[in-house]
Amino acid sequence: EDELSRSSHSNPGKSLVNGIKTNPAANSPKSGLPVPMGPPVYVDLAYIPNHCSGKNTDPEFFKRVRASYYVVSGNDAANGEPSRAVLDALLEGKSQWGENLQVTLIPTHDTEVTREWYQQTHEKQQELNIMVLASSSTVVMQDESFPACKIEF
Repeated sequence: EDELSRSSHSNPGKSLVNGIKTNPAANSPKSGLPVPMGPPVYVDLAYIPNHCSGKNTDPEFFKRVRASYYVVSGNDAANGEPSRAVLDALLEGKSQWGENLQVTLIPTHDTEVTREWYQQTHEKQQELNIMVLASSSTVVMQDESFPACKIEF
């Protein structure tokens, strides 16, 4: 504890991870520096970061964050949202879980990227016990309608 407080006073922005001084900003997956390993985290629902853009999400995310449901947002093809690479990373990450838990992918928009990925990887999805929900449900409120999905736990 003394080492941690000395470290944070003398080196602002740095902390101790397993007794090693680190810079939290340098631990992002895209920085090229190794991220300390830990056990996977199991959650019911996870939102794929950054509108399913490849900027912050890779197979390591899916190895570590194991969800029953993943929400895939993104409807901006010009910015690579959703990213085919991220959808492929889900397959790669899930293939290393060692257990065949059911996973449901919930796209918030019907996009060409999502449709193409679904068709081209359907066998792999079945093998890995991944189900993709169709975005055919619609909620209508006043003068507005939008796709929706209801999940009960």
